[in-house]
Amino acid sequence: MQYRRLGWTDLKLSVIGFGSWALGGGGWRFSWGPQDDEDSIKAIRRAMELGVNWIDTAAVYGLGHSEEIVGKAIKDLSERPIIATKCGRVWDENGNIRGELSRKSLKRQVDDSLRRLQVDVIDLYQIHWPDPDEYIEEAWSTMADLVKDGKVRYIGVSNFSVEQMKRIEKIHPIASLQPPYSMLRREVESEILPYCKEKNIGVVVYSPMQKGLLTGKYNKETVKQLAPDDHRRTDPMFNEPQLSINVELVEKLKGLAEKYGRTTSQLAIAWILRRPEVTSAIVGIRRPSQIEDVAPAADWNLSEEDIRLIEVWLKEREEKIKNLGVII
Repeated sequence: MQYRRLGWTDLKLSVIGFGSWALGGGGWRFSWGPQDDEDSIKAIRRAMELGVNWIDTAAVYGLGHSEEIVGKAIKDLSERPIIATKCGRVWDENGNIRGELSRKSLKRQVDDSLRRLQVDVIDLYQIHWPDPDEYIEEAWSTMADLVKDGKVRYIGVSNFSVEQMKRIEKIHPIASLQPPYSMLRREVESEILPYCKEKNIGVVVYSPMQKGLLTGKYNKETVKQLAPDDHRRTDPMFNEPQLSINVELVEKLKGLAEKYGRTTSQLAIAWILRRPEVTSAIVGIRRPSQIEDVAPAADWNLSEEDIRLIEVWLKEREEKIKNLGVII
């Protein structure tokens, strides 16, 4: 396992982070379907054994359940991993989710997260979404106070634009940004990654395998087997006409990975980590076998030749998607 420093902070993260979105289980709007809590706990502990030293979660995952499971999993460990969680999403008794960034709400949210995680301090506390946008300055000022209060060590943002980061950076330094980034979602390359490099802001990307699409496990038949409440059922990338084009790309990636005795999952992650601006790639894990599959990606440095070849394939896929009238 390799480790990289998170921007200007003293946090040194494994280049693969444990993503716990799916650990929230089923029964809520953005679910990945049912999840066995024992599998979740075993997966977290196996990840730690393999050198993964940080966990990314959020209050809204499973409407609090993911944080609770993370808390149970780390409670008796001799060495506690770095914990990152997110705020700014709240829900009512019917599971309706909304953005909430007011000072009063955030003070309550952090205490709820500390309780569920069973920790005294959160290492990295992130605004989940800039929603509502007009409250981000108030939210950031409140989070800066949480640092002073000793409830969190560092504060970061998720899904923010460059302009939104510029609005808040004068209030308190930004430790990290968490954007989506994968072979199939490359928007961050144009402005966001260069800006984070300039400002020494750590970048921890989510969905490097594009919700599992780049693992090679999904096609027309396997997508049909997704749980009824799995949010990917409505994702255009998992449905025709995009699905066939994406599967065609994945087959090419699979052939390249097999040449090195690797998996497509490892290739997708190694491709993300080729960028020096990226501190770590957050990988969604549900079972111990999944972290065992992706962990070797941490030590795979792609050759320039392979990177160029993948670029050709990605451009071909992009043209096919654009011919469908889809803007990417």
